[in-house]
Amino acid sequence: MRVAGSLLALMLFVLTGTGCSIFKEYDETAGWDAGQLYNAAKEALGNSDYEKAIKLYSKLEARFPYGRYTQQAQLETAYAHYKAGESAAAIAAADRFIKLHPRHPNVDYAYYMRGLASFEPGKSFLERFFPQDGAQRDPSTAREAFRYFSELVQRYPDSRYSQDAIQRMTYLRNSLARYEIQVADYYMRRGAHLAAANRGKYVLENYERTPSVPDALEVMVRAYRAMQMNDLADAAYRVLEQNHPERAAQLAP
Repeated sequence: MRVAGSLLALMLFVLTGTGCSIFKEYDETAGWDAGQLYNAAKEALGNSDYEKAIKLYSKLEARFPYGRYTQQAQLETAYAHYKAGESAAAIAAADRFIKLHPRHPNVDYAYYMRGLASFEPGKSFLERFFPQDGAQRDPSTAREAFRYFSELVQRYPDSRYSQDAIQRMTYLRNSLARYEIQVADYYMRRGAHLAAANRGKYVLENYERTPSVPDALEVMVRAYRAMQMNDLADAAYRVLEQNHPERAAQLAP
């Protein structure tokens, strides 16, 4: 019994000491070169297996920290995070690539990816940044996306991504202007007329030539009239009448 007990103790020692490596997960990529790792990650990315792709890109960079495969892996990691819905990780990966490879021929894509990761088109964007109580949330992420796209266009005006970035900037600008109008309406409903007028003024100063300009002028007319600031109300009304007579007719004194 003592012998059996000693053998059992020895086995436990081996398993808990040096022997637990036998239970480690088998890594099929052990011994793969950089090309093999990159191709496998690329295949996983193409199959929409973003988690696997990110893991393989990470292994590639850890084992082969230098080389063209690693640089491309770093760039594609940002895209994989973006497709996986991990916006913050995508932006961080793109930022890292820009810092590590500021003169890389494809660095413009990293700038583009930062904006794309901050941008959510269509209904999801409106739902995210235009809550029912519009005065309680500031669409800072939308402004961040605009800034990222703007930086791309300024730095790389001839980039293949610049035209798409400009279109997204136009969308963002129009949406941010609408947000300001919704906030102004919120203030109007609660009798905060000065705050509403200031929001309308902000749209005129920062989002000129957007579809929200006549809304901003109308808010200013109504708000100034409510505060009996007739000179300011008349000035806003004249601008509205000159540029949007059909809207001004609804506010005729």
